[in-house]
Amino acid sequence: MTLRSRQVTEGVEKAPMRSLFYAMGYTKEELEKPLVAVVSAHSEIVPGHMHLDKITEAVKAGVRMAGGTPIMVPAIGVCDGIAMGHIGMKYSLASRELIADSVETMIMAHAFDGAVLVPNCDKIVPGMVMAAVRMNIPAVVCSGGPMMSGLVDGVETSLSKMFEAVGARKAGIIDDEGLLEYEQNVCPGCGSCSGMYTANSMNCLCEAIGIALPGNGSIPAVTSKRIMLAKHAGRPFHTEVVMPNHEEIPVPVLTKPLSECKIGLVTDGGLVPKGNPDHQVPTNSKAFKKYSIAGMDTLKAQDWEVSHQGYNNAFVLQDPNRLVPVDALRKLVKAGVVGSMDDAFYSTAGVMTPMEKCKKFGEGIAKGLIADGCDAAIETST
Repeated sequence: MTLRSRQVTEGVEKAPMRSLFYAMGYTKEELEKPLVAVVSAHSEIVPGHMHLDKITEAVKAGVRMAGGTPIMVPAIGVCDGIAMGHIGMKYSLASRELIADSVETMIMAHAFDGAVLVPNCDKIVPGMVMAAVRMNIPAVVCSGGPMMSGLVDGVETSLSKMFEAVGARKAGIIDDEGLLEYEQNVCPGCGSCSGMYTANSMNCLCEAIGIALPGNGSIPAVTSKRIMLAKHAGRPFHTEVVMPNHEEIPVPVLTKPLSECKIGLVTDGGLVPKGNPDHQVPTNSKAFKKYSIAGMDTLKAQDWEVSHQGYNNAFVLQDPNRLVPVDALRKLVKAGVVGSMDDAFYSTAGVMTPMEKCKKFGEGIAKGLIADGCDAAIETST
């Protein structure tokens, strides 16, 4: 197996790249081993991330034990608890995409052979996982672990009790001293907020679907077992889950100018005529359908609806052309940029549809496009 990192470490032409590695203190022996990115979201503003420097070092130890060269790569993270209640919350969800994009950028730009992702809190876990599945390289998640429960008046508490305490203070049930007691004791230390909120749910999910080791979602942040888990996360492990090896199909090249081509439209976003006359199901599709757009310059909202449960389709209901761009393609045809367009589009709902069925749909749609005389197609996916 050829390592991806050989693109930056091997050969005469790569000498300038190696010189930059040597500038950072890496040795020739380290560069001959697989380069593993340890993507750490450590910071001093997120309770769930304040200890990730220790988790990161444990992961790096595991990588070294397995014969690899670990390289720490940073990632950002927002604490939803601190961000809520002011303009900061507008940045939280958007940060997920920033994390996914930045992790992908760092790993692909530097030709890493694999990655261990070290997140913990709400948007950071899915952001890193999104990056991992995009890149198609070996990757495992090793989160920071959940926070221990707090203790107030001998009763176990968590962040949710803190919000209840605010209500109790406003109602006059407790005084300022009682509120301070909650403030300083409900969250006793590092870790993702105790409770099945987004962070712990995501960490358990990673474990359940096999991209994190057993215990990733449940071993407390402050225990030695969390450090042990991190070391194991940096080492090779085997899974009983058989991973499919999907066929790679080369992208075809146009054989004539675009101005001479006939273009078809395909969507898996579930666009159907108003009333859904073919009874297209919104999930686990049973078929694809072909709908006429002959003579149409645009799709009118009152004529179409969506049968799909996998995305927020409000923007499509407002303007169906956002999903099936009839208006834009028609303008390109009239401008002479595109030769012509098909008189119909093909539609199905891709959510939860098995791969084998999707392949059959694809083959059927391709045959239909060819029969229609199309040279190429625009596919929109949700």
